[in-house]
Amino acid sequence: MKVVLRKVSSTPLEFEVTSNEMTFKGYLQYDTDKLILLKAELSGEIDVNCDICADEFKLDIDEELEFFISDGLYEKHEETLLDVVESLNSTVDLNEILRSEIELIKSDYHNCKNCK
Repeated sequence: MKVVLRKVSSTPLEFEVTSNEMTFKGYLQYDTDKLILLKAELSGEIDVNCDICADEFKLDIDEELEFFISDGLYEKHEETLLDVVESLNSTVDLNEILRSEIELIKSDYHNCKNCK
């Protein structure tokens, strides 16, 4: 699901994206100075491998996400916003953000119930 950033206003634009057993649900809202606030919840299950025994297991996910999307390069150095995603084509692909968040979780250290 792609969203054109200039269509996002101060009224929250709700979205819901699903992929396999994951749901990415929240809203986009114009904040200030070409910044769009994304506030969402990521929930469901993903398959990960145990970093000790290498067995695959299902990991329950229930996370809240909040970051900004910049329409173009983000160049405000006097304000420290660490969580800014830059969009160079004035659109945001919510499916890609979902895939990125899943891969970020998978890259973390996980161990199964047997190895705890």
